[in-house]
Amino acid sequence: MNIRRAILSDAEGIAKVHVDSWISTYKNIVPDSFLDQLSYKQRASLWERNIAKEGNYVFIAISDDGEIVGFADCGKRDSNSVENSGDLTSIYLLQEHHGKGIGKLLMKQLFLQFKELGLHRVFVEVLEDNKTCYFYEYYGANLHKSETITIASAELKLLIYEWDNLNQVLNKFD
Repeated sequence: MNIRRAILSDAEGIAKVHVDSWISTYKNIVPDSFLDQLSYKQRASLWERNIAKEGNYVFIAISDDGEIVGFADCGKRDSNSVENSGDLTSIYLLQEHHGKGIGKLLMKQLFLQFKELGLHRVFVEVLEDNKTCYFYEYYGANLHKSETITIASAELKLLIYEWDNLNQVLNKFD
């Protein structure tokens, strides 16, 4: 498994992981009407912009046969006004690659990036019914607050977790 920073030509591979993992992760959480409208082409355009955006960091996991099987990105959300903080925006893997330690490798890369940027706090937003909450909690994230959001007319609970000690998180990867 190879983890590296994404380049523009990776956008299509990231888009495939993004769409496929949303469908498998959010089935029975997010309305089917929303999931049915996801498209590789639309997401590829989104990821071209995300990769090119200054202050955004996108990393990919590439299998031994050269396929992008996961990605993660971080930066600072426009809505984040907390000084010296950043946001873990996403970590997604193709379902068949869950449980192989790839998410851990991607998360480690993000936290190394946060440390390099000199950040002190990191936030991540997760839908309450997404089991990824437990992954973040294992790595020391604490619930900061929750709010209600709407996706395709469904009201969902969004949990915002926080890490305030990056070294403590990085030590868990050793």
